[in-house]
Amino acid sequence: MSQKAINWSGVFPAVSTQFRSNFSLDLEATHRVVSNLVDDGVSGLVVCGSVGENTSLSAQEKLAVIEVAKDAARGKVPVIAGIAEFTTAFAQDMAQQAAKAGVDGIMVMPALVYSSKPHETAAHFRSVAAATDLPIMVYNNPPIYKNDVTPEILISLADCDNIVCFKDSSGDTSRFIDLRNTVGDRFVLFAGLDDVVVESIAVGAEGWISGMSNAFPREGETLFRLAKQKRFDEALALYRWFMPLLHLDARPDLVQCIKLCEELVGRGSAVTRPPRLALEGETRQQVVAIVEQALAQRPALPDVGL
Repeated sequence: MSQKAINWSGVFPAVSTQFRSNFSLDLEATHRVVSNLVDDGVSGLVVCGSVGENTSLSAQEKLAVIEVAKDAARGKVPVIAGIAEFTTAFAQDMAQQAAKAGVDGIMVMPALVYSSKPHETAAHFRSVAAATDLPIMVYNNPPIYKNDVTPEILISLADCDNIVCFKDSSGDTSRFIDLRNTVGDRFVLFAGLDDVVVESIAVGAEGWISGMSNAFPREGETLFRLAKQKRFDEALALYRWFMPLLHLDARPDLVQCIKLCEELVGRGSAVTRPPRLALEGETRQQVVAIVEQALAQRPALPDVGL
């Protein structure tokens, strides 16, 4: 699987996993969420990521979510599955099972819980890559997962043919420039943090793994395409409207925030599995107020070829 074998670009929502009120997995509702996103014109899907509550799912549940997403995508867009495991061996096994379930690629996180040294982080990704021929997106989110996949670590993995993509949620967009300066276009670059997406595109991001596009998919895809088309005046006008919502993606309780937004706009349920608890009181009121203001001021979207 060479780098040129993928065609990943545009907005890939980090799809939420739907649960019933008793916290059991709701596959029908998850199918509906995915199907609606595809109908609204998203460019791809990431399931079982952070927003998908990967670490709250059993292995069997993860595979069931993957299968539902593949069915709901109807072959129209690529489906990428998150791999977030405690050990390298667990990650290798899940990668192989995800491949059997038919995913188009995997988004691999550093080994969770253990704060690895740089050479250990690199070894983890290298070992997972060796266990599968699926195309791999390396996922860096140091604020949440404590392990920083630096440009130096990624560059050391350039000889792994199936490591093709880098999703960065550090918020430091200069890393994309550092990578391009060092290894050219060896890796497809994806923005991973909603509130720096336009800046990320301006410095080379080809895609965006988006949390808030779960609730506002057409706005997300339009913002991305405006920036890619260098229509920055129009992009910035939409970005200013979007920013209070996009900031919700950069909080420790981002999953609860995003799922509450989905519920408020009629796209899904706000239920999250413990240890994530429902937003309450002033925190919930703040999110509701942000959504209400956004809906009241929702702009007409320019034509971007959606």
